[in-house]
Amino acid sequence: MRVNLSVAIVAMVRARPESQSLRDTEDVCPNPEVASENKHNPLKVESRGEFDWDEQTQGMVLGGFFYGYLLTNYLGGRLADRFGGRLIYGAGVTLTAFLTIISPSAARYSTNAFILVRVLEGMTEGVTYPATNVMISHWIPPQERARSISRSCGGTLIGTVITLSVSGWLTETEWGWPSVFYLSGFICLVWSWFWFRYAYDTPDDHPTISAAEKHYIRQSIGHHRGKMGQNVPWRSILTSVPFMTLVVAHVCHNWGFYCLLTELPTYLRNIQHFNMKQNGLISALPYMVMWVFNLTYSSYMDHLLETGKLSTKNIRKISMIIANHIPAAVLLLVPWVGCDRQRAVILICIALGSGGASTCGLHCGFQELAPNFAGTLTGISNTVATIPGFLAPAVTGMIINNQQTLSSWREVFHVVSLIYIFGGTIYLIFMSADTQPWNDANTEKRKGPFKETTVLKNV
Repeated sequence: MRVNLSVAIVAMVRARPESQSLRDTEDVCPNPEVASENKHNPLKVESRGEFDWDEQTQGMVLGGFFYGYLLTNYLGGRLADRFGGRLIYGAGVTLTAFLTIISPSAARYSTNAFILVRVLEGMTEGVTYPATNVMISHWIPPQERARSISRSCGGTLIGTVITLSVSGWLTETEWGWPSVFYLSGFICLVWSWFWFRYAYDTPDDHPTISAAEKHYIRQSIGHHRGKMGQNVPWRSILTSVPFMTLVVAHVCHNWGFYCLLTELPTYLRNIQHFNMKQNGLISALPYMVMWVFNLTYSSYMDHLLETGKLSTKNIRKISMIIANHIPAAVLLLVPWVGCDRQRAVILICIALGSGGASTCGLHCGFQELAPNFAGTLTGISNTVATIPGFLAPAVTGMIINNQQTLSSWREVFHVVSLIYIFGGTIYLIFMSADTQPWNDANTEKRKGPFKETTVLKNV
């Protein structure tokens, strides 16, 4: 539901013909479809969209979701810390599903109504990631955390792959672009029934968990995790260098992720000239690469941690080098391949795919620094890190400024690369993987390193 608009908007918006001056320069890639048309009709391109939105309006529409997302991340974290993640997560997704279904009607009513619905969707879905982190802190042992987060959050990537792939096809059918919203909303309503039927906040709440598994989880997590509803040590959190390091890294990583998430289909259509069906499939490909890499890499990192070959801190640092610095370097190369469609797609796949290593980096940090306040920390960080969700499309729109040229997109990729490098470097210098003293001054901390292998063998 978060990404369906990225492809749908390409079909919703009426294409604007290129000016003669742009077509006569080498700053624009030749359009194969236009080249195959009669030379006396060179402007015949896909222009059947219903809405005449310029790039800045499209940036507002794409960013609307993230304006709302910004408002409820902290609230979601606090509510999940106090009442548990099951209710908050389930309610957030269910309400978003209803809003998704009414999106086509809102868009046809007015642009402002559509933006408002997208803002409301962001608000209802903003509670989900903080709620997830609360449940992870109750359920997932530290030595399984990287691969478990990768597998659960991998659903986001699979959803992105399916949505982008299917959306391109749906827009070409008789049902048109509205079917993109109807289908995703309906699927999530079906999902909500299964969630409320089978999900539980903690192992203690689960009616069928085995005694051995419950003991294993309790023993693995130790005493870092206290009861829900504790008072938040605000001063300690907001003055914590390790936590603020996570926030900075989160913001910078999200800038690159959200910029590509919202703008990649537009780049593929306007610069590389993929048609709608191709656009959806090609847009989905980098996220498939990210998912596969994510699962493989996280399992290997957990293996290195369990066998003692790498410390938690070194795994987090290596992961963020891969997640930030490699995409930064690769995106700098994209403008230099120019109109070579295959090489451009390969580079984008590498850039986004390597970003999947962040689940073994900064995304493990909230549970490690303070498991008692994992939802609150995630809510704070996700709130600030949502700003790129609407700022990146807006900045991209200002840079492009109705000039869909290679040089304009070169500037976009340069900005993303610089932000990636800054965030990754700050993380490497100031990060910590230790539970902070303010997690709970009244609970006893685990003594010494956790004996992963022993516990696993005993179970």
